[in-house]
Amino acid sequence: MPEAVAYPGTELEALAEADNYYSWILEQFRPFLGQHVVEVGAGLGTFAQRLHDSGAPDRMTLFEPDPGLSASLAERFAGRPEVSVYPTVFDAEALATPADAIVLVNVLEHIEEHDAFARAAFDALRPGGAMAVFVPALPVLYGSLDRAFDHYRRYTHASMRRLLTETGFEVRRLRYMNLPGVISWFVAGRILRMRTIQPASMRTYDRLVIPWVSWVERRVEPPIGQNLLAIAVRPNGSG
Repeated sequence: MPEAVAYPGTELEALAEADNYYSWILEQFRPFLGQHVVEVGAGLGTFAQRLHDSGAPDRMTLFEPDPGLSASLAERFAGRPEVSVYPTVFDAEALATPADAIVLVNVLEHIEEHDAFARAAFDALRPGGAMAVFVPALPVLYGSLDRAFDHYRRYTHASMRRLLTETGFEVRRLRYMNLPGVISWFVAGRILRMRTIQPASMRTYDRLVIPWVSWVERRVEPPIGQNLLAIAVRPNGSG
């Protein structure tokens, strides 16, 4: 995994104000986080800030390979000794102790050798610790937006479960999310061949659609979705 990467996409900026979207993801992750949380690909710090403000972890370690973004992260969390920032994709040697949780939000699809990363994450977790990921789903949706954002793949239940179980993880939660997003992403990326997401469009979707979609999907798990959420635990006694 490379140490420095120049991030080419615009999705971070578009998602920066998606409060309902990130709150929904954090709600799913929260029961598995523990006191030392590592975020890989922390970007602008949008999710990390929400996680920090939630009071969940005592310690946060953030990895971000884009030099500009990692510098912004360091500035954003300056003066907060409980938060450490490293300008690389991931470096287990930077962790003084094993992590309670490793989280990736719209990041794993950017890692070409995701199997090698999964093994590194497994080794960096304490027994009983969790890796929590949120990724694009359904390969049929792969289009111009995915190419513009340097996505290597989109996932299915089967492909994600295979990646996690072959690494040694126990899968605790695996579910599709955001059913209406299937249509919007297909239209944007496969029909209109868009190459960016407008922040105004994302704000509108976040404020008008995500609240009722999350309410429904908390009660009825959709058969497919624009995204896939997975939480996998390193078994006690492993290693």
